[in-house]
Amino acid sequence: MTTPPLTLVLAQVTTLDPQCPQAEAVLVGGGRVLAVGTREDLRALAPRAEMRDHRDLLLTPGLCDAHTHLVAYGASLGQLDLQGVQSVAQVQSKLAERVARTQAGAWIEGSGFLLSEMGLAGYPTAADLDAVSPHHPVLLRSRDRHMVWVNSEALRRAGVTEATPDPEGGHIVHPLGCLQENAAGLVSALLPPPSEADWLAYARAGADDLAARGYVSTHTMAAESPDAPLALQTLAARGELPLRVWACLPHERLEAASELGLSRVPGGLFQWGGVKFFADGALGSRTAWLHAPGFTDGSGTGIALDSPELIVERGREALRLGLTPVTHAIGDRANTEVLNAYDQLRPEAEARGIRMRVEHAQHVRPADLPRFRGLVASVQPIHLQGDAAMIRDLLPQGEATSHAYRALRDAGAILAFGSDAPVSPPDLGANFAAATTRLGEDGLPLAPAEALSAEDVLWAHTRGAALSAGWDDEGWIVPGARAAFTLWDRLGGAAQALVL
Repeated sequence: MTTPPLTLVLAQVTTLDPQCPQAEAVLVGGGRVLAVGTREDLRALAPRAEMRDHRDLLLTPGLCDAHTHLVAYGASLGQLDLQGVQSVAQVQSKLAERVARTQAGAWIEGSGFLLSEMGLAGYPTAADLDAVSPHHPVLLRSRDRHMVWVNSEALRRAGVTEATPDPEGGHIVHPLGCLQENAAGLVSALLPPPSEADWLAYARAGADDLAARGYVSTHTMAAESPDAPLALQTLAARGELPLRVWACLPHERLEAASELGLSRVPGGLFQWGGVKFFADGALGSRTAWLHAPGFTDGSGTGIALDSPELIVERGREALRLGLTPVTHAIGDRANTEVLNAYDQLRPEAEARGIRMRVEHAQHVRPADLPRFRGLVASVQPIHLQGDAAMIRDLLPQGEATSHAYRALRDAGAILAFGSDAPVSPPDLGANFAAATTRLGEDGLPLAPAEALSAEDVLWAHTRGAALSAGWDDEGWIVPGARAAFTLWDRLGGAAQALVL
């Protein structure tokens, strides 16, 4: 039997191991870290090892994006990109260009607009899109993906009129054009279904994009078709998945999964790990669930989605299967209610060694911060950049504890950082900048006392993300860990993945 080749990597090594925080070299074999230490010691230990000399670079544990919708992100790379548009006119210009090269009658999809960035006090209408696309049905997703903006042709095909009632958990904005939360499904259900080849292409595009940015793993958060994780599993089985993926199951499919015997099975490049709930919507769409008085523009207190009672009931079933309850909570009321539910689930979660997760934890009342002890706060600093101005305008009463990374960490939460792609691009530099400077896109700081160091950000993108997935073999460089690293010119700068 041939002995697997060994590799000696020379670099400026940051291990995140408290027992040996810095090193000069890492010895790797069989996809695992075998030893960490000085160049001389490891060369003596394995004199025939292949040498990779990266001594001019920083080597850290491999980066993880702890919150993506991976296949949807891959699909979005080929759609109309509305990130950063500053007016309805700019949307119309981009849409007109896409209409000119789209087959007659075919759907046009896009995403990335934000009401506040377009300078709108209200909501855009179908008529705004009809002006440039009267015959192609159009569906544009807001940046937070909790609202869609559609044209009259899309509404006509869906049979939505001024008399159509709001569906449960959703709202039809009048005059027609915007559909919030579950109301979006009235139109999105008509989109032509992708083929199996399409799903594989989307999965490959999303995974390849993250890998090219220096990521070695990601947590994908459901809110996608069942075909999305199936495509990722297919790539993993073929040996074509460049990332390790921890996937969430929508809670609506939990009963079927239980009947099939699905449970957490660590190992491999794809694994089921969480069960996803949505307590509310999002800030930009005015659907985040808030304590009174709510939004200062008078738009209310948001929309409550999955009830605390449902989270407790199905959370218990998830824990029984060894799966992690994972709940989206943006508004301060949503976070309060999720914490109330998790308090009931804590004994069983702790007995099973499972860290329950709150995704976003974006607006938290000071009294609720200590209740995050032992939980995962899976947050996306890049959101701070676009949200800062909105928070000052719409939620000034909660500004001091919005995106409260330092306070959450000090309360005993495990910080795990991600991007929420395709809601925001998986831009590592933006996450570092937002978390360390607290500056919004308007150049003004938001709760600057909540700033973290670059080392804190690295930990949340590596060890914190690994702990939140229950991975003890990732996020640090120790013997037995996965040989998946990220190389940097400087921390927070250009990054590239190195998986051996």
